[in-house]
This record gives sequence, structure tokens and C-alpha cells, in this order.
Amino acid sequence: MQSLLKLTLAVFFLLCLLDMPYGYFQLVRFVAMVGFGYLAYESYTEKREKEVILYIALAILFQPIFKIALGRAIWNIVDVIVAIYIVISTFQKTKK
Repeated sequence: MQSLLKLTLAVFFLLCLLDMPYGYFQLVRFVAMVGFGYLAYESYTEKREKEVILYIALAILFQPIFKIALGRAIWNIVDVIVAIYIVISTFQKTKK
């Protein structure tokens, strides 16, 4: 379940690089907040404290209620970095 969620989030973030309607970005923010919240909970149950902090920080960064205005260029960089991290962490977990 975690691998599928992570890969889905990565695809959502990479699609943000395209010229999408504003509603898509709102959807991504909501899905990311819920997804990272779930990943934080799963990391907490598996006693991985560093990941818990990271996923909570990402949930706060992407939450749709109090938007953080970074500008499109910076958001694109953030989206790519987060997508790359998520993909790498997905495959690192499956190797263990």
C-alpha cells in the first residue's frame, strides 16, 4: 500500500510540471496532505522517527488550507525533489 501511495504521489507531483488547471493543484495539495499524513502514521507505527518528522513537514507544506506561496518555479523544484525522494525511498524499502 505504501509503495503504491508513494508512486501515485510522485506521478501527481511530476504532472504539476505541466500546464494544468488550478483545480488540479488544489487536488494535489489535498491528496498530498492526506497521503503524507498516512505515511507519517505508518512510519510512527514502524518506529521510524525521522520519516515521521519528514512526512509531517511535507503534509504541512502541501496542505491546502493555509497555502504557502512560493511561486511556480520554486514549487516545480519542490515537486521534482519530493517526487525523486519518494521514488528512491519506495525502492529502498522494497530491497530491505
